[in-house]
Amino acid sequence: FFHCYKRGVDRVFVDHPFFLEKVWGKTQSKIYGPIAGEDYQDNQLRFSLFCQAALEAPRALNLKSNEYFSGPYGEDVVFIANDWHTALLPCYLKSLYKSKGIYETAKVAFCIHNIAYQGRFAFADFSLLNLPEEFKSSFDFIDGYDKPVKGRKINWMKAGILESDKILTVSPYYAQELVSSEDKGVELDNIIRKTGIHGIVNGMDVQEWNPLTDKYIATKFDASTVMDAKPLLKEALQAEVGLTVDRNIPLIGFIGRLEEQKGSDILVEAIPQLIKENVQIVILGTGKKAMEKQLLELETKYPEKARGVAKFNVPLAHTIIAGADYLLVPSRFEPCGLIQLHAMRYGTIPIVASTGGLVDTVKEGFTGFQMGGFNVE
Repeated sequence: FFHCYKRGVDRVFVDHPFFLEKVWGKTQSKIYGPIAGEDYQDNQLRFSLFCQAALEAPRALNLKSNEYFSGPYGEDVVFIANDWHTALLPCYLKSLYKSKGIYETAKVAFCIHNIAYQGRFAFADFSLLNLPEEFKSSFDFIDGYDKPVKGRKINWMKAGILESDKILTVSPYYAQELVSSEDKGVELDNIIRKTGIHGIVNGMDVQEWNPLTDKYIATKFDASTVMDAKPLLKEALQAEVGLTVDRNIPLIGFIGRLEEQKGSDILVEAIPQLIKENVQIVILGTGKKAMEKQLLELETKYPEKARGVAKFNVPLAHTIIAGADYLLVPSRFEPCGLIQLHAMRYGTIPIVASTGGLVDTVKEGFTGFQMGGFNVE
């Protein structure tokens, strides 16, 4: 375990050879799998171990950095489990601890950040999880997909939802969407209708995303100076990516993972029509290889008007958020989305798909624009 105390919160990190040893380095492997969208073979073991480590931490770690509190947190705690990766936590809490009289008052809130990733694995894999038989029904799941196997599976997220005390998600509108249909709830809608769900809008990091103190931008500003600062920041962005420096050309930014969820495919389709206008477009994102390739081809096709950067680049993300006139968020679904919050804080107008948290956070014609239907037009 590693620990630091920062901004009023104890932050504990846990490492193990299963966790980060295979990530990045020469293999270019990712956190969750060798390539985007693929699981490591031992992911169930990795995340099972992570859950067990998290359950030990409040009892075992003697945390001494807080001026108001010293020692282990003890057993009177609330665990907040996030997404399928931590869905075994409420199960182990019951089977390994509560059954022995430990953590008797502890509760678990399970927060869904993205219903599309559920941790579906072969049904036979239940035996790997070291859980009593009575948990089997909570994992039992049948779908029409043949990955990772056909038919009957275990579903980690289903178990997390059923075994926790309270179910949360990251915006009120997304909470409504999850129970509205099988499609929107990705086949867990009936389970969530049974347990109930409460949506709370995500917050952004107001220290990292503060235009008055942002270390990545040359001109600092706030609401009273935004009209003077914005043209200078736009020129800095144009210069940095190699577009014509002209404060009067509308500049549209996109920052996000290059995959279907984020609508980067309809964005690429819309650009040939959009580009006919007097406009510049800057896109930053990594993800599916085919989409990264499309992104880089944009520049070749429209050298005067478009730039695509397929890298993870924090300084450039800040430069785009500060320098663009508009930020496009054409997501197919968006549990909450933070990028539109960053944009509004920097006086950049978000143009968003009318889905999930984008509905809760962007007020039409007041703090941004809703696109309505999800399509190229």
